[in-house]
Amino acid sequence: MKYQREQQNLRIPGPVPCPPEVIDAQTRPLIDHRSEEFAHMLKSIVRRLKRIFLTENDVFILTSSGTGALEASLVNTLSPGDKILAVVTGFFGQRYSDMAKALLIDVQELQFEWGRDVDIEILRKTLVAHPDIKAVLVTHNETSTGVTNDLESISRVVKKEFGKLLLVDAVSSLGSVELKTDEWECDVVVAGSQKGLLTPPGLAVISFSESAWCAYEKCCMPKYYNDLGLFRTFMALGQTAFTPAISLLYALDKALELILSEGLVSFIDMQREQAFMIRSKVRLLGMELLAEDRCASHSVTAVKVPKNVDADDLVDLLREEFGIVVGRGQGRLKGKLFRVGHIGKVPEQEIQDLVVGLSSALTRVISK
Repeated sequence: MKYQREQQNLRIPGPVPCPPEVIDAQTRPLIDHRSEEFAHMLKSIVRRLKRIFLTENDVFILTSSGTGALEASLVNTLSPGDKILAVVTGFFGQRYSDMAKALLIDVQELQFEWGRDVDIEILRKTLVAHPDIKAVLVTHNETSTGVTNDLESISRVVKKEFGKLLLVDAVSSLGSVELKTDEWECDVVVAGSQKGLLTPPGLAVISFSESAWCAYEKCCMPKYYNDLGLFRTFMALGQTAFTPAISLLYALDKALELILSEGLVSFIDMQREQAFMIRSKVRLLGMELLAEDRCASHSVTAVKVPKNVDADDLVDLLREEFGIVVGRGQGRLKGKLFRVGHIGKVPEQEIQDLVVGLSSALTRVISK
């Protein structure tokens, strides 16, 4: 029996299933985005976002994917020819690096084995060897491998020891993994609406420190739509620089209300417990995980398949026969693993359905 789309158990790292109240919020009538009513809502959303980022820095909302805001992090702080260090632990770290290369930035890559987290001592030695590096790019939570990097320790080296700009891809960590923007001195932090913020895709959020603004004043990267200087000017008026996705802002407003009413710490703890439960049940099926427990993500778990199994066949069977949608392996991990997302609140029944479906699908794929 094929499941209908609305019956799917969506267990990918994003977009994540949104609470009904968040979906319903989008149906409100549109308002003038240059009005006082909109200004009140925008400023309220930004105040709440600062509580999620744990920052007093400027926070802006862009109508774009997280990738758009990652590009904004680069074009607002760097110039063509600037030398930076891109820390790569997986597919999305590589994409951040490739984005910088496309902007003609001089990128020095620090590659780690996919499935491993950042070795702090190697990071330190690399910065010693390349004193002319201006900024460091790091992916906090690498969804391609299910690894969360120790951002606090990375920041201690990058900021306190070497005084470099720290640009953080937090697309899949903000709201799901502990992230103390100000305490850890993160200069730019980027996230998307469709993951830990429990909102449909289409918005990105970015925090910008005073050090980042100093870099902005000196950089000469071409930009217009992603010029955060324009966003700062319009934010003072309670507006966005360009026409915003108003319905998505309604949804984000409601999602932030729900998260903060539960409490950010409690919300993150809930996701940590769900991740532990899912990892435990997957192991009971005899399957191995890519990431070690000490650096395993609260957002997504990467599960290795037996050598005689193509992970994509398993993913297809789960979707077609059980209505369970998990993520495929990416890049060099394609066909070798699948990824289970567990952002936000995952009903216990859906976890049980996932385990039952996995057990059955794995048996059928192996017996082919």
